[in-house]
Amino acid sequence: MSQISANDLKTKGVAAIEAALAEAPEAVVSVRGKERFVVMDIAHYHYLRECELDAALAQTRTDLAAGRFTQESPEAHLARLDTL
Repeated sequence: MSQISANDLKTKGVAAIEAALAEAPEAVVSVRGKERFVVMDIAHYHYLRECELDAALAQTRTDLAAGRFTQESPEAHLARLDTL
């Protein structure tokens, strides 16, 4: 993963991000030598978000198949949440 220093980002701006993303799909922005932020192309972000949603859907389907769910009215659900 590429790294961009905060100073490079300050002096070069978006050009520093574009150069780093030309090498890898993600780049880390470091501040005072510590990794603080990750930047990526919007298409890569959407891809990762879709993967996250697919994983959540797969987990939900697994829970439903295993019987790990509760069927109740909205009122009962809110009452159960209040007890937690």
